[in-house]
Amino acid sequence: QLEFVESGGGLVQPGESLTLSCVVRRSTLGGPFSYYAIGWFRQAPGNDREGISCITSADATATYADAVKGRFTMSRDNAKNTAFLQLTSLKPEDTAVYYCMALDNLDCTAISRTRRPDDLFGQGTQVTVSS
Repeated sequence: QLEFVESGGGLVQPGESLTLSCVVRRSTLGGPFSYYAIGWFRQAPGNDREGISCITSADATATYADAVKGRFTMSRDNAKNTAFLQLTSLKPEDTAVYYCMALDNLDCTAISRTRRPDDLFGQGTQVTVSS
């Protein structure tokens, strides 16, 4: 079973930036972190959780949902079992709890339509964009 620990959220003003981190801990035998694609999801109050970014395992190619393309950048450090999401030009509509998840590389081709059961996600990290 994998455990996801997200951090780096906070309260910022519109136009500001944040960098989120996701540490993946593995409590049972399975593939190492480098075997997995990693996705970032977010859930705003009253909305479903949505996939916004994904990075593949093999060549670390990142894909993004239209709502964040050009503003968010995803990266990974396999040696540290960590994925990152750099958020720039933040807008009030980016306000949400942000989560990460281990995925298949194929999920990266359609991250906005990717879903996982709620009980697989960690606690997430809150991002609030407000003036």
